[in-house]
Amino acid sequence: MKGGSWEATGLVLLAVWAQVVVWANHGDAVFIREFTLIRRDNLSEAPLHDASQKPEDSSSRTARSEEDRDTLWDAWGSWSECSRTCGGGASYSLRRCLNSKTCEGQNIKYRTCSNVECPADMGDFRAQQCSAHADVRYQGRYHDWLPLYNDPDNPCTLKCKAEGSSGVVVELAPKVLDGTRCYTESLDMCISGACQIVGCDHELGSAAKEDNCGVCSGDGSSCRLVRGHYKYQHASGKTEDTVVVIPYQSRHVRLVLKGPDHLYVGSKTLQGVKGQLVLNKSGQYHLENTTLDYQKLADKEVLRIPGPLWADFTIQVQFGSGADSVIQYIFYQPIIHRWRETDFFPCSVTCGGGYQLTSAECFDIRSGRVVVDQYCHYYPENIKPKPKLEECNMEPCLANDGYKEIMPYDLYHPLPRWESSPWTACSTSCGGGGIQSRSVSCVEEDMQGTITPTEEWKCLYAPKTAILQPCNAFDCPTWLAQEWSPCTVTCGQGLRYRVVLCIDHRGLHAGGCNPTTKPHIKEECLVTVPCYKAIDTLPVEAKPLWHKQAIELEEEMVVTEEPNFIPAPWQPCSRTCGIGIRRRAVKCQVLLSFSQTVAELPDDECDGIKPPESQPCNRTPCHKPNGGDDVDEEDMEMEEMVQGEELYEWEYDGFTECSESCGGGVQEAVVICLNKQTREAALNQSLCVSARRPPPLLQDCKTQPCPPRWETGQWSSCSASCGVGLMSRTVACTHQPSRDSNRTEVLRDDKCHDPKPRPAQACNRFDCPPMWEAQNWGQCSGNCGDGLQRRLVLCKQRLADGSILELPDTFCPIKSPANQRACTEQPCPPQWVTSWSQCSVTCGNGIQRLEAVCRKQGEDGRHQTIDSNNCASEARPTRVRPCSLRLCKNFLKPGPAILAQRNVYIQWRKSKKVNLVVGSRAYLLPWTTVVLRCPTRHIRKGNIRWLKEGKPLLSLPHLSVTSVGLVKIQKVGVSDAGTYTCVAGQAQAHLVLQIIGNKQKGSIIEDINPYDRFVERLLQVKSASEDDLSIPNVLILNSQKLEDNLRGKQEEQLIAQLVSQLPHDKTNDSTLYHPESLLVPLLRKPHSTRFRIPVIIQKPRKVGSVSSSEVVVHVGSPVLLGKPVSTLEIKCETLGHPEPFLSWTKHGKQLHYNSRINLLPTGSLMIQSPNQEDEGLYTCTARNRLGSSSLSSWLQVTGSKGRNCVQGVCSDRSNESLCSGQDCSLRWRVDTWEPCSASCAGGSQTRRIRCVRGPEDGWKDVEGHHCLGVGRRPPDTRICNILPCADWATTAWGLCNSQCVGPGLATQHRHVFCQGTNGTKVANRLCSGLQRPSSTTNCSVEACLLQWRVGPWTQCTATCGRHGFQSRRVVCTHRATGRPTREHHCMWKPRPPSWQRCNLTSCGRAGECRDSTRYCEKVRQLELCTLPQFKSRCCHSCLNT
Repeated sequence: MKGGSWEATGLVLLAVWAQVVVWANHGDAVFIREFTLIRRDNLSEAPLHDASQKPEDSSSRTARSEEDRDTLWDAWGSWSECSRTCGGGASYSLRRCLNSKTCEGQNIKYRTCSNVECPADMGDFRAQQCSAHADVRYQGRYHDWLPLYNDPDNPCTLKCKAEGSSGVVVELAPKVLDGTRCYTESLDMCISGACQIVGCDHELGSAAKEDNCGVCSGDGSSCRLVRGHYKYQHASGKTEDTVVVIPYQSRHVRLVLKGPDHLYVGSKTLQGVKGQLVLNKSGQYHLENTTLDYQKLADKEVLRIPGPLWADFTIQVQFGSGADSVIQYIFYQPIIHRWRETDFFPCSVTCGGGYQLTSAECFDIRSGRVVVDQYCHYYPENIKPKPKLEECNMEPCLANDGYKEIMPYDLYHPLPRWESSPWTACSTSCGGGGIQSRSVSCVEEDMQGTITPTEEWKCLYAPKTAILQPCNAFDCPTWLAQEWSPCTVTCGQGLRYRVVLCIDHRGLHAGGCNPTTKPHIKEECLVTVPCYKAIDTLPVEAKPLWHKQAIELEEEMVVTEEPNFIPAPWQPCSRTCGIGIRRRAVKCQVLLSFSQTVAELPDDECDGIKPPESQPCNRTPCHKPNGGDDVDEEDMEMEEMVQGEELYEWEYDGFTECSESCGGGVQEAVVICLNKQTREAALNQSLCVSARRPPPLLQDCKTQPCPPRWETGQWSSCSASCGVGLMSRTVACTHQPSRDSNRTEVLRDDKCHDPKPRPAQACNRFDCPPMWEAQNWGQCSGNCGDGLQRRLVLCKQRLADGSILELPDTFCPIKSPANQRACTEQPCPPQWVTSWSQCSVTCGNGIQRLEAVCRKQGEDGRHQTIDSNNCASEARPTRVRPCSLRLCKNFLKPGPAILAQRNVYIQWRKSKKVNLVVGSRAYLLPWTTVVLRCPTRHIRKGNIRWLKEGKPLLSLPHLSVTSVGLVKIQKVGVSDAGTYTCVAGQAQAHLVLQIIGNKQKGSIIEDINPYDRFVERLLQVKSASEDDLSIPNVLILNSQKLEDNLRGKQEEQLIAQLVSQLPHDKTNDSTLYHPESLLVPLLRKPHSTRFRIPVIIQKPRKVGSVSSSEVVVHVGSPVLLGKPVSTLEIKCETLGHPEPFLSWTKHGKQLHYNSRINLLPTGSLMIQSPNQEDEGLYTCTARNRLGSSSLSSWLQVTGSKGRNCVQGVCSDRSNESLCSGQDCSLRWRVDTWEPCSASCAGGSQTRRIRCVRGPEDGWKDVEGHHCLGVGRRPPDTRICNILPCADWATTAWGLCNSQCVGPGLATQHRHVFCQGTNGTKVANRLCSGLQRPSSTTNCSVEACLLQWRVGPWTQCTATCGRHGFQSRRVVCTHRATGRPTREHHCMWKPRPPSWQRCNLTSCGRAGECRDSTRYCEKVRQLELCTLPQFKSRCCHSCLNT
């Protein structure tokens, strides 16, 4: 880069944030940070210096190392800020030379930083540096610069290429920014213009490399190499096909297509999102955050994907014309199922020393879930980690602890071990491929030496012994045929022979060959020389006898080419006189004609009976010396020897094996031919006389009954032909009572010994070929006509592990099952087809009629119009609807209208805001925010006007009229009561607002309002039916219905009806929409569903009176009645969820209710005419399933027995009387209440009210109006017993199968609930005055006839000392059957101790080395002597270890 405008406008990139000066003779170190770039023209190549910059603060330096102290270097400074924020940058540290002349080494060192991936939209770092020069002229022009990568000579210079036709390449800077990659496919980075090696661990100078699986310094075991090729014949008619599916996270993918076809790629993410990429030209493509390099050449296409893949990629081929293509592919596929070691399992014992193991589980790295082990076994590269074993709970067990589920038998509990059975017989006798098997199981041994099977994981700390081994691998014996002999004749037809031997694997002649496959030993042969008849033509039989004997004798001595028995000459007789024996050798021999030698063969190679090897010989009789004729005794013995019946005899030699193993069998006596002299069995039983063979003897054996045994049936056929199926068979525990009985009894499985044969086993465990799977047909699209049914048809493959893999359709056979079919056969009947007519007018408002025609579907599927009589079976649809067109020219616009509502609003309790609609009357509580609405038509909301008492409504600080015609009153008060009028054009509508407690009425209504007295009486009974959690804040009554009901019913009856319609269940969250109800609940008070313990709200003492004779207090405050009152109500308000159940007690005892003392629906206690008998401590208790809470009040009644006058009102205890004035001349006299007209569901009570004059002993009745001046007339009727009618109801008793509570006793349960008269479930408090039935009871059950059964104490584990203990077995068993069951069933009785200390005596003099436990041999074998607790108890055994 010389000359030109480039020199004049030279560009250098500087960091705004830093400029570092290095005090060393090696030059300066300058770091330039990314994205904070400025340009300075004509910057020289000299290093930057700033004389004014101060040296680095020494406080930031680290302490000098030992190495630095030996030199003149100062300590290294702190690390600088990273040169990049992502993608891998560099940081440096500096040090100063304390003597600039003598320091050796570098004054700067680097390290990598910010090794996190940059966002995808940030772009390439080298490309950013090139694009920063786009606004600098080069050779008089501006250029868009593109980076030039992978410069082999200077990878750390910034070389860029001008975009466009010029394509000029310029070195824009001698050094790229620190942290820039040297090469695109490497982690090496440029630092200070030099390429530094960076390993995959992001360390400078590191040689760590990623393996083919993408694991840094990995061994390649987390993936597997997949290679293959694809070739498809175009003759099939397909236009495209799937080559291979490359799974998620695969790497180093390379595909090469040779031929005229074309590649394209499909993708599917783990979330199921599919994508497709068409490869049109060579270049780099991106699909699912994965980069693909595609190269299209003249005769092939190459696709490279470095990876990892961020989706499953399906490589597909689109067929072209011409020759068939071949595709080769290779990639590294991740092993998605890997073994993962688990944590340690729980300890085998709770104390006294045990063991615990780890295991391994198969983990799916894609889904992050644990799967069955078969998935990990699928990969041979997966090696299951061996379990680890460690000791645990080594602390001694406490002496008084007898309730451990796992007992510590000793401090040295033997470890579980593998136990194997003997090998079975080999499956083959020779030839290889034979298998021997044995069963291997994990067993535990207890103190008594009893071995019991246990779970296999306990033994996995040691390798499992083999269960199969090969056997009899040597070759089977084979026939070996030697060469044929010459023909037996020299002319004509003869025979030739050969020797055939059975040779075993050792090369020896032995038996064992298959006789059916033995080669023949002779065959005919023909000599082509004519034969001439001999002179001697007489047969042997026709020759003289001496000649015949000579020939036979000669034949006996001749060895032929066919194996025969050849006897040797007879030896001399054993005696010279009398009867003797002569012997000879008889051998099976054959003449080998080709070698003219004689070979000896085994006897089984010769046919026929072997000639005798001994026979008697009779010489001249022997004579005694005295010349007598008697036979010598020696001759007699020899004669007996010669005669077979004297030398050999039959004898019994034991019995055969029993024919049965149990249940009674038979044994037969064995008869042998025995030599009398040697007492050995004869090899040939013909030496004994067969006529003297003794008769067979039989005897019974194994007569004991057979124990129950497993009986198995035949295996069923496999349930699946591939993809792992199941075979099953019947397995039953059977017993045959006796041998003579053919009857077999089937017993319970526990009567037979384990292990039980498997009733099922897997079969056909290999992958199925891809097949079509058709799902069920869907519903028909119509009941007649052209109805269709559709179903889903998928290509699936069942794998050998039982999983099902969904594949592309191209993997399955070409013809797939149909996915739709016709489902209706009968034609549709004629039906009405409707359409709306045109509007009846051309402008303004008109009507449209629904026109109907009768149509029927023909065979061709088209609909035809037919006679309407054919549709007479269905009613002809007729409807009319309004229609509006453009306004007519002389159209008069309708005037405004107000949509008023005739309602009565009664505010039941305080709420933040109430919405009212004009046309209604409202009774509201003060301090409520009110919104008045005026719904209108044909007028803009802003044109609505409001009046109050006929005068325009003025805006006040708390009252305003909004822009949409609403009136909003904040915290309504007495001054806001009155009549509000909404004016819309000529239309008007009124709303009367009254404040509860205010006597003022609206001026518009001059007559007596029929609602006021009704609302007043309704508010008087409000507290009797109030429910804080359910009753709405505002009741809305339809004024028309209210007026009709007031005409037809008494006021008290109507109030009782409304109160009964209110929801009394606090948990009831339904809305009242009874068709004939006057109520519409509004603005429910929300209640929380969070569970909480009951709390009783305690309020300060406040006595409120509806009338002067009715007192209301809250529980928690003392109640002092200094004057007679008619009623006393003690309120008990609670909070809690579920709803608390309230109960009252007096002096700690349950309070009994009667007609004078009863419980209100709110839970309050009502006492009528309280007197001194009612004095006492009243306690309210609130309960739910989370807990309970109580609060009490003391009631005291004082005052004179006669008349009391307080504030002009007098009362009498026996007959309540209210009066005014000191002498009570005029007063109201009140009788007691009559009984309630109903016991529940709302009744009424009446009493007599009289106006009287005069003293108590002489009063008389006067007209009622005389007492109006005394005070208000007391009410003469009231509502009573308003609780709904309800009673306790129960369900049937449950099964008697719960936990045992005694010998033969368990518990059974039932549900108890409060039920109304209509059968619906209501709140339990409505039945609180009734006795609640029990929900549990004891029941008798045979399964609970249980008892603790203890075994004998074992031998003490030590002979002395303080460590010895002994244990015994304690089990919970059934009394009748003795079968054990779980221990918690016997816990109603204390469990006997299962172990105890023993032999608590001194072990002798101090210092004596001896063993104090019988497990010391195990301690020595397990090499536990190094542990102090073991060495102290096994001193003698551990001496020499």
